[in-house]
Amino acid sequence: MSVIAAAVGLAFSAVAIAHGMTKVQYKAAKENIEADYKSAKAACEPLLANAKDICIAQAQGTEQVAIADLKAKYKPGAAARYDARIARAEAEHSVAVEKCDEKAGNDKDVCNKQADAAQTTAKADAKAHKETAAANKMAKDKSAAARAQADSEIADARKDAATRKGDAEYAVAIEKCDALAGDAKNLCVSDAKTRRGKS
Repeated sequence: MSVIAAAVGLAFSAVAIAHGMTKVQYKAAKENIEADYKSAKAACEPLLANAKDICIAQAQGTEQVAIADLKAKYKPGAAARYDARIARAEAEHSVAVEKCDEKAGNDKDVCNKQADAAQTTAKADAKAHKETAAANKMAKDKSAAARAQADSEIADARKDAATRKGDAEYAVAIEKCDALAGDAKNLCVSDAKTRRGKS
């Protein structure tokens, strides 16, 4: 794990110097990230079973995030920042799912639902950030009418993100109810529905 931490540090230091880089510098930084990944993956080899799976998922996730961050620095823009956020959400999800494999039964199901909910939340936030940036840019470039339209689009993006988060939280709550039985389960499901406004 300490080797992975070192690899993460190296990958992010490569990204930190990426701002204003040339194509040659970008290529070199990318090669450094790929080399760090190979080292981190090699450090996973002595591990066994799920510990090895988690280690590999962390190494892969670190590489994906570092490359996405590097691209965002090399060619800045809303789309690149969005891609970096999505890469981070997917990397964290992969590691979380591997960690859930250490559990069993309903605990594992709840763990997986929580991992899915965290990914849904991160992706919804990334989409809201992207749409907010686009709407703000449009408003800056145009008239007061465009500003009003941008405000409306921002509100819609935030509402959509809130809905996605709420649905993910509801799925986790319902999964937790599956560990119960009889009246306790019915009460749990009813409470979950009431909290999320489900009929």
